[in-house]
Amino acid sequence: MRVLWLTAILCGPAASQTVHGHDGGINNYTLVEEADLTRFNGKLVANWEAQGWIGSDRDKFWWRTEGETQGPRLEQSEFQALYSRNVATFFDAQIGLRHDIAPDARTYVVVGAQGLAPLFFETEAHAFFGLQGDVLVRLRQSFDLRISNRFVVQPLFETDIYLTREPERLIAPGPAILEAGILTRYEVTRRIAPYVAVMFERRLGESSRLARAAGENPGGWSVRTGVRFWL
Repeated sequence: MRVLWLTAILCGPAASQTVHGHDGGINNYTLVEEADLTRFNGKLVANWEAQGWIGSDRDKFWWRTEGETQGPRLEQSEFQALYSRNVATFFDAQIGLRHDIAPDARTYVVVGAQGLAPLFFETEAHAFFGLQGDVLVRLRQSFDLRISNRFVVQPLFETDIYLTREPERLIAPGPAILEAGILTRYEVTRRIAPYVAVMFERRLGESSRLARAAGENPGGWSVRTGVRFWL
């Protein structure tokens, strides 16, 4: 019981979804992690990221969506629908589908896992097998550092590692896209928290060189402001 209590205190809503309900009933959870606006290269950029589940402690239907717009243009958008099975304390194995609307329409088979790693790191590791032959691995980690009862600092990290070459999409094999930063939020209530995030997002290696050759900006620093909430 002490371990569950400490996890809930340190990790807030993310841990609460794991320990929520042990009566074998059907529960649900929705988290909008990112809903923000910023300005990058003179354009207004909007980002969103949300996920949730419905099911029992052991078996769940898990969904996730994320994307980005620059001005009126949809730069990136994806949706995942996953079957999630609890296989260890605080860890689920997952399998399902991902569909991208932008930058082009693609569908992937998804296999992976997510949960709470040692030292209270929220961890996700998924492999995406595209129906058009492209393959990539996505790794994510974040950690909630609670400065006070309402003030939380969250370092976060994400990288996409491609196993195939797609010059038309400015993608080369290896770590292709990196996103890292620190998000600072103030929990007005446990469910609603405005935040400010300092983020670094960039294409790496040959993918960066392909972007420059195509006249695209490979990325850089940005400051985002938005709101995080859960239901």
